[in-house]
Amino acid sequence: MSTAIEFPSLFSPLALGGTTLKNRIFSSGHDTVMVHDGEVTDQLVAYHRARAEGGAGMIIMQVAGIHETARYTSHVLMITDDSCIPGYRRVAEAVHEHDCKLISQIFHPGREIMESGDGALPVALAPSAVPNERFHVMPQAVSIDLLQEIITGYAEGAVRLQTAGLDGVEIVASHGYLPAQFLNPNLNVREDRYGGTLENRMRMLRETAQVVREAVGPDFVVGVRLSADENTYDATGESDTVALCKALDADGYIDYLNVTEGTSASTGGSTHIVPPMHYDAMYTAPSAAKIKKQVSIPVLVAGRINQPHEAEIVLTSGQADACAMTRALICDPEMPAKAETRRTEEIRACIACNQACIGHFHMGYPISCIQRPETGREIQFGRTVPTAVAKNVMIVGGGPAGMKAAVIAAQRGHHVTIYEAAGRVGGQVLLAERLPHRAEFGGAVTNLLSEIDRYGVEVRTRVQVDAALVREVNPDVVIVATGATPYRPPLELDDALPVFESWDVIKSNGADLPKGRIVVADWRCDWIGLGVAEMIARSGGRKVTLAVDGYAPGETIQQYTRNAMLAAVYEAGVEIVTNARLYGADDDTVYLQNTLTSQPVIAEDVAALVLCLGHKQEDGLFHELTSQLSGTETEVYAIGDCQAPRTVEEATLEALRVASRI
Repeated sequence: MSTAIEFPSLFSPLALGGTTLKNRIFSSGHDTVMVHDGEVTDQLVAYHRARAEGGAGMIIMQVAGIHETARYTSHVLMITDDSCIPGYRRVAEAVHEHDCKLISQIFHPGREIMESGDGALPVALAPSAVPNERFHVMPQAVSIDLLQEIITGYAEGAVRLQTAGLDGVEIVASHGYLPAQFLNPNLNVREDRYGGTLENRMRMLRETAQVVREAVGPDFVVGVRLSADENTYDATGESDTVALCKALDADGYIDYLNVTEGTSASTGGSTHIVPPMHYDAMYTAPSAAKIKKQVSIPVLVAGRINQPHEAEIVLTSGQADACAMTRALICDPEMPAKAETRRTEEIRACIACNQACIGHFHMGYPISCIQRPETGREIQFGRTVPTAVAKNVMIVGGGPAGMKAAVIAAQRGHHVTIYEAAGRVGGQVLLAERLPHRAEFGGAVTNLLSEIDRYGVEVRTRVQVDAALVREVNPDVVIVATGATPYRPPLELDDALPVFESWDVIKSNGADLPKGRIVVADWRCDWIGLGVAEMIARSGGRKVTLAVDGYAPGETIQQYTRNAMLAAVYEAGVEIVTNARLYGADDDTVYLQNTLTSQPVIAEDVAALVLCLGHKQEDGLFHELTSQLSGTETEVYAIGDCQAPRTVEEATLEALRVASRI
């Protein structure tokens, strides 16, 4: 049967300048933190090879600094001298082996400096001395001489990448970086030939495109990435962006436009750089469509396109010519091959949680995926190694840790059975998916269920496992993944004020809470407190105070997800009290302490108290088994929250590590 029947547009070729893509799926430029001293590493080569092998039509590598002033992080790739060429050549060879095209972004951040190698911030450059809101940077206005040096740097860097065997370069003019700063009249208040009129403000980017094209010749692909809408208070006007695209098209120096949204410069705008699940799938496609109507060159689009059918809709509707499916490829590098061979039910869908991909980048760690911890660890876990001896594996607990361990063990050839005390597997994910804007998180369980079925894992629900049952089953391996339960520290409470655990509130959608003022005490400062507060606030008849034991709600979760959740609770009218430690409650009063001063913080006229005070590991069975089975041939392991309450990321990673070695 022809694959074109299911996704005819997605798997049709696309000409970009002097090259042709085999399909319309590409990975957009994203920082991987797989760089050492500004150069390519074995880890980065393996990462991109996996996505090329999985069927992507094109990979756009992360930003490459074209001038010493372009070092916006301590782990940015640099192309300022010829030492970069061998590393890029290795990536090109690895990618080309699988008929995948390779392009690199060429980049200058301007004032968008995040951090430095030694902690001392450099002087940031920008068109004018206008400060950045998000990073609190006051830049220096770049001189014309230095600007010319930077523009030349784009061309010199492009030539080095061409020498390394890449297929093209992409000039980054998106997300409020240097070329976008020149375009924005709120940021560019120059009075020379690079400021003032729209024609002058476009000059920097147009000159850059020209010198790059002249340096690399006609057959090397040259593209431009830009934000159609920066989604912030001082954004470049949409009409200016469209005018820029028309001018770039008319100049004839570039081969495509890659359209996205957002800006690095503000908290609200930056959320669109890697939009969390609060945003609809394909939400940026209409912006790309507006530009596509005005230009003759191909238009690519990025932004929450996670499934092949979504990309097909964008393409067949004429909104764009190719789709960035970056996080989809992080979550499942084989997604293109599965879609092309009509195995869509096997695709592990991205849930836009942002935790281990962009979340790792912001913490300075190599990116990965909470559903696929093999990502970023391709050298160690890129290939499933069949077991030499098939063992009977008993997994106690059907949360993400137990399910992931089951899948990996079964893939390797073991006989695996999951024992789950509840009526269905899923663990705490089944709670997370019930919170506002978090339904997509449930996809983590849906994906694992599909894999469990595919690899023949037996699942037994409503079974309470004890040591006697383990002895009866007599497995070769026991993996204990019994999770955690809500933790309640010593508190001064009486029976007058109703007290609820967050889990119970989520299960009932807040229906059991009385009307009136509800205090949510949040120790963890993660998605639970924020989600529960919004759920209650939107349930009607209740005013919510979210008291967090930290400097900000959501401080432990990825910043774009936090920004979206914070915006939602503000809109729902939730009152936020920070640095507040819960002490106790009585009658209609909740007593808190300021964590900095220990002074009392008192909430009065309270109808109920909701506890989000973290979790405690359920490790009793593990300790009992290690004691009783000591000296026997039965292997016993603990993974996930059973060891210490954390997140899905740690659960699946530990599952992978254990199941890979049994």
